[in-house]
Amino acid sequence: MKKTVGSLLRQKETGKKISMLTCYDYTTAKLMETAEIDTILVGDSLGMTMLGYPDTLSVTMEDMIHHGKAVCRGVKDIFVVMDMPFMSYQTSVYDALVNAGRLIKETGANAVKLEGGAAVCEQIKAITDAGIPVVAHIGMTPQSVNAMGGFKCQGKDAAKAQQIIDDALAVQEAGAFMVVLECIPSKLAAIITSKLMIPTIGIGAGADCDGQVLVWQDMMTMNTDMRPKFVKSFAQGGDVMRDAFAEYDRQVKAGDFPGPEHGFKIDDEVIAQLK
Repeated sequence: MKKTVGSLLRQKETGKKISMLTCYDYTTAKLMETAEIDTILVGDSLGMTMLGYPDTLSVTMEDMIHHGKAVCRGVKDIFVVMDMPFMSYQTSVYDALVNAGRLIKETGANAVKLEGGAAVCEQIKAITDAGIPVVAHIGMTPQSVNAMGGFKCQGKDAAKAQQIIDDALAVQEAGAFMVVLECIPSKLAAIITSKLMIPTIGIGAGADCDGQVLVWQDMMTMNTDMRPKFVKSFAQGGDVMRDAFAEYDRQVKAGDFPGPEHGFKIDDEVIAQLK
């Protein structure tokens, strides 16, 4: 059955963990559908995983819409969340509302996600008032990588930990139905999860969150550029692909592929008529 805001909220209420993976294309989305993943995040991480940028800051609305459309064509039951890219919502409440509407209308996704706590509550309220579900994102927020001095764990001292708790309560009050907690201490994430009525989705935030999200290329060991501490390898997908590419190259150059079984036949009588 189709996952909805209501069904995801019920998973928190009943203690059933929520699975989320990033996804950026039709083929991978279809595979995730058969695996019964609960939610897909079309993340602005596509800037790094698909487009080769050093961070997420260069990703545009057009990039997000292009990849979001492809993902949504590949799923039926998975709940799809679209990241709002850098500067698509920070500039004004109006811009946030317009761009959130574009992401939903032009991709067919189910919700949008934006980074920040109390500072973006006006945007969250406006978007949810317009009938668009919002996922918040606090802790380590990649779009603020320059201000944070890099991709670092957040909330390790009392003041910063309290700010993250306050941000979590604020985004819930503003109308967010779910919140991503990224790179914060596990015990802090557990406190936030216990305080909120909405689900928490952790990435580098420990096992007590209501669900987990990973970049799919990371969990398949395909991303060799960086290896975050919080990533677990679930398969050696990179090795499988690299070996297949190399074997294809070998067989083509050796004349082993294609074989007769890979070709199409034509009657000799037809060939005889050719000039």
